[in-house]
Amino acid sequence: MRFAAAWCLLGIAAVAQAQAQAEQDKPIQLSPKLLDSIAKKYGDSAVVRLNDWTALMESGGLPSIEEAAKLAQANEFFNRVQWLSDLVHWGQEDYWATPVETLASNGGDCEDFSIGKYFTLLQTKVDNEKLRITYVKSLTYNQAHMVLAYYPQPDAEPLILDNINKTILPASQRDDLLPIYSFNGESIWLAKARGKKLNADSQKSLPQWKGVNERLLQELNGEAER
Repeated sequence: MRFAAAWCLLGIAAVAQAQAQAEQDKPIQLSPKLLDSIAKKYGDSAVVRLNDWTALMESGGLPSIEEAAKLAQANEFFNRVQWLSDLVHWGQEDYWATPVETLASNGGDCEDFSIGKYFTLLQTKVDNEKLRITYVKSLTYNQAHMVLAYYPQPDAEPLILDNINKTILPASQRDDLLPIYSFNGESIWLAKARGKKLNADSQKSLPQWKGVNERLLQELNGEAER
């Protein structure tokens, strides 16, 4: 059960409520200028995917929608996207795409899917403190992997949203994954340090995560995507 214990320890630390509320209160709206740019580059089907995404977030934010349904919708939506390696897709060894880039290009890898699910759930009013983008080792494939972990309570066993095993399962049923560290909009946690929350800003400590947030902000301001 060492895997389940490590996952649970990752969720113990509390996250600042002000940061979480600020992130949730910023609705994702894509400007006609951005959508026109995307249509010219990727075609009308890309705009359809993005409009479907914004519609999903709008409907998922309704008070009548339970969090379990929100998790299932976000997980299924981004798991539809074609898996492509960063080198093939972006010409880089390791590129973290925004949800807009992922959906517009209809391609991405594990970190892109996890990032997309994270921002989608924030927009459907799931608390930031419940969400951790989690860097793991896939023991099945003996390689680095990324998933989104959802903690119903800070010290609870999380549910895992993944693109390899598309069924949302408790961490104790995912002993094929070894957690290394996790992060969200504010903080970073280390699994090997008993889930210790580092005294570090996730965006300052993880340049790729900072880049995702900066580019997403540019996209929401109507600037063209990558």
